[in-house]
Amino acid sequence: MTTHQHTSHLHAHDAHGDGDHESIHDHSGGDEHRRPGGHHEGRPGGHDNGHGHEDMLEVEQALERILANFAPLDAVAMPVLQSLGMTLAEDITSPLNLPPLANSAMDGYAVLHADIAAAGDTPPTLTVISAVAAGQVSADTVTQGNTIRIMTGAPVPAGADTVVPFEETDELDRRRNGQPLNEIVIRKTLPLGSNVRPAGEDVSAGELVLSAGTVVRPAEAGVMASLGLATARVIRRPVVAVLSTGDELTQIGNALQPGHIYDSNSSSLAAAVIASGGTPRVIGIARDNLADLHRCIDEAADADLLVTSAGVSKGDYDMVKDVLEQRGDMNFWSVRMRPAKPLAFGLLNREGKRPLPLLGLPGNPVSALLAFEMFGRPAIRRMLGRDLLSRPIVEGVLTGPIFNSDGRRVYARVEVERRDGGWFATPTGPQGSNILTSLSRANGLAICPADLPRKNAGQAVKIIMLDWNEEVEL
Repeated sequence: MTTHQHTSHLHAHDAHGDGDHESIHDHSGGDEHRRPGGHHEGRPGGHDNGHGHEDMLEVEQALERILANFAPLDAVAMPVLQSLGMTLAEDITSPLNLPPLANSAMDGYAVLHADIAAAGDTPPTLTVISAVAAGQVSADTVTQGNTIRIMTGAPVPAGADTVVPFEETDELDRRRNGQPLNEIVIRKTLPLGSNVRPAGEDVSAGELVLSAGTVVRPAEAGVMASLGLATARVIRRPVVAVLSTGDELTQIGNALQPGHIYDSNSSSLAAAVIASGGTPRVIGIARDNLADLHRCIDEAADADLLVTSAGVSKGDYDMVKDVLEQRGDMNFWSVRMRPAKPLAFGLLNREGKRPLPLLGLPGNPVSALLAFEMFGRPAIRRMLGRDLLSRPIVEGVLTGPIFNSDGRRVYARVEVERRDGGWFATPTGPQGSNILTSLSRANGLAICPADLPRKNAGQAVKIIMLDWNEEVEL
């Protein structure tokens, strides 16, 4: 794998650190270059921040290099209900006709069409010889002048070729008058075959019903159940190990010590794995010592992907990088995006198995989630056998500015709403990479291209829709 690899290391492992040093923009355009702990970085008031001359990868280049290492996983047999959201690994052909027998689409009377052909002029009176309900098969045959009362879904009796709904007969009058239903008057003629569902109308025996690559939704689960299938062969869900690194992190549920912060990345990234269709395995926190880092990586040995946060930028403590490089072929990149410039990807060796892909994300919480969105989610979807790897993009209008201080593509957190026939995107507040609440208020990411210093209110903007249809009023 040919990549640009950063080799210079600075001894500066900050709290939750990612070395991305994102600008925190207010709506007046001022920005402040700081680490999450408050240390000022770069050149105050400048527009380069030390990034302008780096050899950075474009987002698309980094994604292409990462996805080259992923393919759909192996197939497993799953109960149909548990296969919801998974991808079929093989074609499904029907072992039977659906429906298996011609059946009635209405409650009514099974008749010979010849008996009712002139019903509009001279309503015929037919003798009711029996009744048949859904789940029963009538032993009687409909002959001239006779009819059988039939319920919706019941097999059409032998001899009958049409079903007349009870509303088109005098049944209600007879019931009101206390008359027996031993005969019935047909008040309306109908076309031949009316309200009869032919055998095999939905599916014929031997017919291809669902193709490999189909994502199982409730409708597909119902189709498989209607064929009598209890299980389906689907591409299994990838197991994604999630690992945070840093001595400053405290596991949630424990008392917070001075100078420490809670490990939010394990929770947010594990949730993102679930939302992407994977199965997370939360390893926890690796401390800044060789033994603990190796132990945590060993715990992820049987996963399909290991996602780490922090320790991948040029400003981070050497130990995390050194451990990763000892265990495989690692690449440490700068990606032309904001937030989440630093990114690592590589393949860790494991005995007797294919190498374990590792995606190393920045440590700041927004940077970690945004980098996962751009690179981790597509990798999971490829392992799931999905064809569409990215989210939908719409074009809308900004209601507030987006600032770009250093020539990177900006993914601004915005709240998207539909009004007056168009999409409108409102920035959710400060855009610093440590401001996770601004991401929680967003349902989209508005893009400011790398070559534009800002996008102003009223300008058109492309928006990646994070919550589509379900959380956005169309």
